Amino acid sequence: MNLITRSLKSLLVLLLIALLAAPAIAARKSEKKDPMFPDATREDREPKLQSRFSKQQTAMSKANDKEDYATLIAKSLEIANDAKAKADDRGLAYQNAAYGAMEQDDLELALEYLTAAIEADALGNDTHFQLMIQVAQIHIGEERYTEGLAMLDRFLSETKSTKPDYFALKGNALYRLDRFEEASVALEQAIKTSDKPQDGWRQLLMAAYFDQQKPEEAARVAEELAASNPGDKRSLTNLAAIFSQADQLDKAVGVLEDMRSKGMFNEDRDYRQLYAMYLNMDGKESQAAAVIEEGLKSGVLKESAEVYGHLAQAYYFSDQFDQAIVAYQKAVPLGTDGEPGLNLARVLLNEGRDAEARDAAKAAIGRGLKKPGDAWLIVARAEYQLQNNAAMIAAYREAAKLPETKVQAEEWLRKSGKL
Repeated sequence: MNLITRSLKSLLVLLLIALLAAPAIAARKSEKKDPMFPDATREDREPKLQSRFSKQQTAMSKANDKEDYATLIAKSLEIANDAKAKADDRGLAYQNAAYGAMEQDDLELALEYLTAAIEADALGNDTHFQLMIQVAQIHIGEERYTEGLAMLDRFLSETKSTKPDYFALKGNALYRLDRFEEASVALEQAIKTSDKPQDGWRQLLMAAYFDQQKPEEAARVAEELAASNPGDKRSLTNLAAIFSQADQLDKAVGVLEDMRSKGMFNEDRDYRQLYAMYLNMDGKESQAAAVIEEGLKSGVLKESAEVYGHLAQAYYFSDQFDQAIVAYQKAVPLGTDGEPGLNLARVLLNEGRDAEARDAAKAAIGRGLKKPGDAWLIVARAEYQLQNNAAMIAAYREAAKLPETKVQAEEWLRKSGKL
């Protein structure tokens, strides 16, 4: 899995609806407002607390004013657990207890009370259905996606709501359950029906399309996201990466080059992403070299054996051999082993700089190599060109001791009668 895919997978859609805003303590009747869920199949309710519980109601009100939520919960449960309590009493009591639990940041206790308030089936529709959304959100926030989705589906079925936020929440839960196709359907609906779809919705939709192996669809969403955030670096970087995943490297490079021209390359990885794309494109090695040189000159691209190694490759495969040698020479002291020196030795040998190739190969051996036999063969060939026969034979004998070059070195020694 590449970096951009991991990044997309790590995105989270934040919980979308505020948790319970106020307790249901007030005895006075609130002004009638338009219903929040006008298409709900459930008949609306107007719950009332029995007068026998007025003492507890007064105590709850005082506790709430003092932010004494432990007392608020205790008095609420006195009502809920009373044998003479009716559905209205229990519903309102559990709603208040849930409020107190949330104010104490005890989501699990709040979940218990919210569920009880819903099952009492006595609260007005606006409250009843908001509690259902809160239950769904708590489950999803606690990574219990199956439970959260079940409550959310019940909510949507009973309210007939088409609010985009709810479908974005559903898409989030479906994505976490690896139900990517269903997640993309829900997220698409949220985005298409929203006046201002959240960036996080589109980002999660991109991830869902990736997991369905639909990079073209992911790229389409990424273009929409970038278009709505023209100056947002993250959106543009993601767009370039997605074009790359869809094998549309020309488009990917176009996005990154536009960013570079606008001075948006201010991190090491910006230059790395662009030059890596150029190195994966036929005939674009010169462009890769130019990007690396600019990054190094600006100081944004950090010097390392890896970066100079890529620079050397870019120069070498664009037939700029002297520049490739210089780049490898800069890579050598920055490396943790002799591999950069081995590459330097290879290029030097190919360019007929035999003494330098021999010395570079020996130095690489001294710093440690995965396959030191390769370096001994370079030494042998360089000594041959330099007509140092004794040194050449000695190098072939060293190569013959190592598994990666044993056959090749022994064959030469055998043919020359030195085995």
